[in-house]
Amino acid sequence: MIGYVPLVLANLRRRPLRTVFTLGSILVAFLMFGVLGAMTRAFSAGAELAGADRLLVIHKVSLVQPLPESYRARIRQIDGVLRVSSATWFGGVYQDDRNQLPTFPVDDGIYLDIYPEYVIPVEGRQRWLADRRGAIVGRPIAEQFGWKVGDTIPLRSNIWRQADGSDTWELNISALYDVPEAGGDPRNILMHYDYFEESRGFGKGLVSWYIVQVADAAAAPRIAREIDAQFANSPYETETATEKAFAQSFVNQIGNIGVIMTGVVTAVYFTMLLVTANTMAQSVRERTPEIGVLKTLGFTGPLVTMLVLAESILLTAIGGVLGMAGAYLTVEAAGGLVRQYLPVWEVPPDAWLTAAGLMLALGLLAGAVPALNALRLPIVQALREA
Repeated sequence: MIGYVPLVLANLRRRPLRTVFTLGSILVAFLMFGVLGAMTRAFSAGAELAGADRLLVIHKVSLVQPLPESYRARIRQIDGVLRVSSATWFGGVYQDDRNQLPTFPVDDGIYLDIYPEYVIPVEGRQRWLADRRGAIVGRPIAEQFGWKVGDTIPLRSNIWRQADGSDTWELNISALYDVPEAGGDPRNILMHYDYFEESRGFGKGLVSWYIVQVADAAAAPRIAREIDAQFANSPYETETATEKAFAQSFVNQIGNIGVIMTGVVTAVYFTMLLVTANTMAQSVRERTPEIGVLKTLGFTGPLVTMLVLAESILLTAIGGVLGMAGAYLTVEAAGGLVRQYLPVWEVPPDAWLTAAGLMLALGLLAGAVPALNALRLPIVQALREA
């Protein structure tokens, strides 16, 4: 079949303008497929990466309502609880309001034990534990602003004020952390809860939520029920669920991303299929006399059919590759802004494989009818139309 590639390419160049427009429609379809795949990956990554052995405890009314710091000891006493830590939303801003940096005051060491996906050098962790104003920063954030270990950075909070009325905390970068490709959020800043608690002018003794690590993931539902029962009918009632359930609930607030993507992509690909099929049908009709000549020269019906299908597949493959390349460039171009809010922002690897399958399937479907007509076309009838 390699020897017939020049013939296939020559057929695609027969009507350059028509081929360009068809390629354009295919390119746009695969561009949308790649970008929507990145969006789906970004919104669902939190749920996929959530630990099965971790529970989140929040206020029953909403996540923005705080919980007493005294709950920590009571949760720790429940059978099956391995570790308990807390986190508080700081609302970090660096220099400009556009630079929103997720910053959390957390317990010394315990938080890192619960989240082993934070890869931190031993000496970096020791520096952080020894420095009251120390901070652990995700490497992508440090690279974005040119920070390095030892720098002092001013972080402003759009929520909290210090006792002297200032809204800015000075933090010393003790370490940079990385996360494995399999999971974790690389764009957080962790500061000491004790430093934050001593400095803030209001809300003392309160945290935003608790993270509970259980010894056995199978016991998580039972432990969640016991936690909520312990604080029932109190001024600070709780709602406890697995980390994955909470992450999925945030995704569901936006909508079923998978269904939305499927609907959009289906509509686009159906339109593209019609356009490509029409292009192939016109191309085969215009070449009817040539097909008759090919059959006269000894080209069998199956071979002619294969040439038509090869032309259709090549057309969708070129447009598809260009579209996926465009999607990759688009996602990377928007990465600097989007990754501030959606750390996992990339065209997922499985999208490339799916795209390859779609190129083949759409090429076969678009060329099926014209190829069948070419197969059945009698030589006499084809030459009569010359």
